[in-house]
Amino acid sequence: MSRTLRAILVLLLVASCGGRGSNGPAPSMLDDACAILRTNPEYRRAFKTTERRWGVPMHVQMATIHQESKFDGDARTPFRYTLGVIPMGRQSSAFGYSQALDGTWKEYQKDTGRRTARRNNIRDATDFMGWYMDGTKDRLGISMGDARNQYLAYHEGRTGYSRGSYKRKPWLVNVAGKVQARSQMYEGQLRRCRR
Repeated sequence: MSRTLRAILVLLLVASCGGRGSNGPAPSMLDDACAILRTNPEYRRAFKTTERRWGVPMHVQMATIHQESKFDGDARTPFRYTLGVIPMGRQSSAFGYSQALDGTWKEYQKDTGRRTARRNNIRDATDFMGWYMDGTKDRLGISMGDARNQYLAYHEGRTGYSRGSYKRKPWLVNVAGKVQARSQMYEGQLRRCRR
């Protein structure tokens, strides 16, 4: 076999391993917490681990991930365009299940010692959310069960939240209300499917 052919085969093999992070395709029944966990048992393990370690309820984690990525481990922000056609990079560095920004993710890795953590891994993404929301509870006094305000602080950053930047963004306040409603819906569903 020629070197060129071998190189192409190796490249194809490596490319085929790229896939969707370590957790397979995003679930299709996003309005059913029980179905999400039934079809993705690794999600349940990740949510439970984060709930035990950081105190963030499963339903708050799930509602936040739903809003941020629709459970797509490879989610990215859309491209920005100049003149409507020339791509100028993505809107932000947000990536993965939790849509963590590069800088915040690096801070998390350094603070927790989890230098190999990846944003497209559900366990790492939920641990990141737990770490961030725990810091929000400590610095801003927002309860772990308060999906609305935890989401606002998650989206705006703690400094932005404390300055009230979200108050000038009615669309974001509306989104945070939806996160709260979905959190409550998931909470009720999780109670039923645990029986």
